[in-house]
Amino acid sequence: MKKSTQILEKVFDILGEILALLTIALYVVLFVNANWSFIPENVLNILNIIKDYAALVVVVIVGFEAVVKRGFVFKVLFLLVLAIIILAQFFPGTWENISKVF
Repeated sequence: MKKSTQILEKVFDILGEILALLTIALYVVLFVNANWSFIPENVLNILNIIKDYAALVVVVIVGFEAVVKRGFVFKVLFLLVLAIIILAQFFPGTWENISKVF
C-alpha cells in the first residue's frame, strides 16, 4: 500500500472518530433538552439541522476510509451511490422520479 494511501486512511479514521463522538454528544444534548428545555429555540433549530446531516457525514467519512484502499471501481461505485443519496436528500422528488424509471 502506498504511503499516501495509508496517511489518507488514518486522516479519515481520526476524522470519522471525532465526528462520531460529536454526533453522539449532539444526540445526548438533544435528548437532555427534550426533558429540560435549556436551549434557546433558534439554537435548537440549528442543532436539529446539524442532527439531520451528522449521521450522513459520519457514514460518508467512514465510507471514504473504506474505499481509499480499494480499487478505482469501488471508488466510483461509492461516489455514485453517495451522489444518489445526496440528490434524494436535497431533492425528495428526484428519488420518486428515479424509482419510477426502474
